[in-house]
Amino acid sequence: MTDDDRLSQVLVALLQGVLYRDGDAALWQSLFELQARVRDYCVTIGLELMFDEAEGYAYLRQRPPVEGEPELPRLVPRRQLSYPVSLILVLLRKRLTEFDATGGDTRLVLSRDQIADQVRLFLPDTANEARLLDRIDAHLNKVIELGFIRRLRGQDDQFEVRRILKAFVDAQWLAEFEQRLAGYGAHAAEEAP
Repeated sequence: MTDDDRLSQVLVALLQGVLYRDGDAALWQSLFELQARVRDYCVTIGLELMFDEAEGYAYLRQRPPVEGEPELPRLVPRRQLSYPVSLILVLLRKRLTEFDATGGDTRLVLSRDQIADQVRLFLPDTANEARLLDRIDAHLNKVIELGFIRRLRGQDDQFEVRRILKAFVDAQWLAEFEQRLAGYGAHAAEEAP
């Protein structure tokens, strides 16, 4: 296979989503070897390669606008997240930080019940436990769709927290989420009798 063929495979994979080292070792190796060419190509279409060799993931993001140049149309769409999905991401990010601080294994695996117990504290109380768990499952499916967790094979109630979560839920994102929470709290206080 020529370098041009390998470059095409890498670019297509990146345009489809996140590329993980443990997902396709040969494709990862091609990205590693062709990284400069991938970056050069991406710049021409207004994207930049985010490559974290240590954590084992790579993805494309919209290049920030350059002052004095016209802004390019968005190629990578932004997604508005619901409060419960944002909450789950924040809680998972916190668990990942705690997990990394303890050392040991590199994979954080949580059960559905562990995640539900954390989320339950921030959602309105309900007498219908089954309905609450169904809603949490729907939110977890959205988090899976976004690529921040994945179900373990053969264990539908076990989830691996993907390390790419660290790249998306950073200090700035957490600060913005806290501001929104404060706004929700202020609004709820105004509405209270």
